[in-house]
Formats: sequence, structure tokens, C-alpha cells
Amino acid sequence: MAREEQDRTFTDEDWYGEELDGDRFVRCTFSRVDLTEARLSGVYFEECVFDGVRFNAASLVSTALVVCTVRRSNFFDVTFDGCKVTGTTFSECTLRPIKVRGGQWRGVGLRGADLRAVDLSGLDLRESDLAGADLTGARLRGTALDGADLRQAKLARADLIGASLGRVDLAAAELRETRLDLVGAVLLAEQHGALVSPDPA
Repeated sequence: MAREEQDRTFTDEDWYGEELDGDRFVRCTFSRVDLTEARLSGVYFEECVFDGVRFNAASLVSTALVVCTVRRSNFFDVTFDGCKVTGTTFSECTLRPIKVRGGQWRGVGLRGADLRAVDLSGLDLRESDLAGADLTGARLRGTALDGADLRQAKLARADLIGASLGRVDLAAAELRETRLDLVGAVLLAEQHGALVSPDPA
């Protein structure tokens, strides 16, 4: 049976391999909780704090992290399937390798995160903070990046084909062998001061 918890603190608890289905947590704190190989389905976290939590090899399906704070937590080999991770900030977390299948990660704080070679294709990352993030070799095909902060983000060999880049300052990112479609290339050229004209004359 799904449970509802508010304003609780869970410390040093062993939830290894647990199955959480439809549970709801509001303003709860999870400190050094072990969720290794757990399966979270339809779980809702709002304004929760995760500190030193182990999510290794966990599966999160249709789960929401709304305006949460995640610190020093390990997401090694985690799968996010259709999750809503909005307004949530990750700091000093292990975020690779992870699998992300769809979902909305709007307004997420991933400043300085190590996301090398992570596949974020088709994800909604609008308004997210990716400043200083290492996205070397990352796959961002069709990703919604409108309004995202990519200052000093490392995008070497990243694939941005089909990504939406409205209000994104690509000129402030570190690009090297970065794959862009025509729209992205024109945007970058304009941000470097070029006058792009459709008229060959």
C-alpha cells in the first residue's frame, strides 16, 4: 500500500532492493539511505533533501523529484524512465553512467556535473543550469535546451543535431568537433558576430 510521509528524516536506513510504488514524500530528508537496486514506480518527492544516498543500479519509473536538493549521492547505472525531475539541484553527485528515457528535467541544476557520454536525447532540459558541466561526447539529439545555461560547458564531440537552442549562448560553451544542424550552426555564427543571409548574392 502506498504511503504518504511529510517532514520526516530517514537516516542510515537500508532500502536495498525495495519496491516503492506510488509513495509520496513531502519535505523529507534522506541521509545516507541505501536505495541500491531499488525500484521506484510512480513515487513523488517534493522539496526533499537527499544527502549521501546510494541509488546504484536503481530503476526510477514515472517518478517525480520536484524542487529537491540532491547532494553527494551516487546514481551509478541508474535508469530514469519517463521521470519528472524539475527544479531539482544535483551537487557533488555521481551521474554516470545513467540511462534516461524521456521525461521532463526542466529547470534542473547540473552545474559542473560530469555527464560525459551520457545519452540525453529527446529530454526536456529547458531553463536548466549546465554551466561548467562536462558533456564531452554526450548525445543531445532533439533535446530541448531553450534557455539553458551552457556557459563554459564542455561540448567536445557532443551531438546536438535537432536540439532546440532558443536563448542559448553557444558562444560561451567549449565546442570542439561538436555536431550541429543548420539551425544550430547559424545560431553559433550569429553569436560570433556573423551576418547570416539566405541570399547568396
